[in-house]
Amino acid sequence: MSLALLVNGTRPVNGAQPVKGARPGNRARPDLTGALRRHWPLLPLVGTVLLLLAPLPAGDATASGKVGPADAASLLLVFVCALQALRGRVRALSPLGALVLGLPAVGLAVATVTAGDPYAALPGFVRYLQVFVLVPAAVVLLVRDAREFRIAAGCFVVLALFQGAVGVLQYATHTGASYQGEDIRAVGTFGPGDVMGMATVVSYGLVVATAAALAPGLSRRVRRIAGGCALVMVVPLVLSFSRGSWLATLGAAVLVMGMAGVRRALKVLLALTAAGVVLVGGVGIGSEMVTERLTSITQVSSAPDQSVTDRYTMWAAAGSMWRERPAAGVGLKGFPAHRDGHSSLALSSGSDTGGAGQAYLRQPLLSPHNMYLLILSEQGLIGLTALAGGWAALLVAGLRRYAADGGARGIRDCGLIAIGMLVWQLTDFLYADIGGPSTVLTGVIIGLAAWWALPSPDDEAPVPRGFGSATGADGR
Repeated sequence: MSLALLVNGTRPVNGAQPVKGARPGNRARPDLTGALRRHWPLLPLVGTVLLLLAPLPAGDATASGKVGPADAASLLLVFVCALQALRGRVRALSPLGALVLGLPAVGLAVATVTAGDPYAALPGFVRYLQVFVLVPAAVVLLVRDAREFRIAAGCFVVLALFQGAVGVLQYATHTGASYQGEDIRAVGTFGPGDVMGMATVVSYGLVVATAAALAPGLSRRVRRIAGGCALVMVVPLVLSFSRGSWLATLGAAVLVMGMAGVRRALKVLLALTAAGVVLVGGVGIGSEMVTERLTSITQVSSAPDQSVTDRYTMWAAAGSMWRERPAAGVGLKGFPAHRDGHSSLALSSGSDTGGAGQAYLRQPLLSPHNMYLLILSEQGLIGLTALAGGWAALLVAGLRRYAADGGARGIRDCGLIAIGMLVWQLTDFLYADIGGPSTVLTGVIIGLAAWWALPSPDDEAPVPRGFGSATGADGR
């Protein structure tokens, strides 16, 4: 599916036809030039998402201090935002928006200066500031209307389709990451060092496509193509064998379906169920392993696998760190240094990774694999309130705006996408935390959610016709 088709699936407004005698090639160039002039500040945002199509060298996926192409694009995004702000060409930010987006910086500063080794905590401060403050703020300020929101969301679908295709090929040819003695785990171009990378981006794309398929304002053609993309992306998501991604996607999809309406939800749910039965039950794609993986979710106290044991052991260690320093935590990047002093003997030395072009490697366990507990242990109640409190505010405000409708009529697809992706992220944070090249996308998602939940005073301007929805609303 082309990015343009996801963004705009409507017919020309008022039956407009090409000018008589005009050459198609000559007519296209001015349109392309005008589009570039209007949307050029959005190019770093597009690059932040789509540069994750490029594979990283083996071992670079989780290396500390590495700045990947997507991270570089996000820094350019922040620079362009600052430049446009100086020129007065960004959206106005409401006081509530400034508070929600800026408050995490206070908690991060406190956790850094109160850390046992502030110098060691400084890289964590920079990373958190990038992902949770600067990138979201840049997205909110630079994305000026629903058209540009749809462009950004469409990039997630393109990325997911590509990474998912690579993952399915890895499963089919036994060139994926090692899983239960076979090189079949779909990891896309992220490699075995970041086994959650492909599952994460495919989940993002699936949520966007599902929301677009259910959105009442988009054309029927776009909804059908989006629905087909959602069905296709179920396959690589299943083959990722990522339990957390499965649960988060299910939760986000159910919420989006409920918000879109019962009739639409039932159609999509039946289609997804049928696809799952055919692919796993009928064709037998990973059926035994998928069943074993699903069963392991409930095996917490009765014969859990080592990964579950490690996770719950590290969760307990994070809680112990917080009780030791409840206000400000042990400091950013402090979990690995304090882990052994707060862990039981049940914790293993690390997880085994290999396959997908990489030799066997023992990966150390450097985080609790729960974002909320990681924040609580390293930043204490101050940091958790600033970060998680802001996310909760965005979710509540986004749901209220969607329910109120009002001026959002005609751009409700943006609301479905923003809320669905935010819910996915907040749910996945129960089983995962930040790390790897795809981390920068978290900042983009928070920014898109804030764009929807915290409308700018500029959004009260008259709504032009002719783009992206059945009613022609542009959503400025």
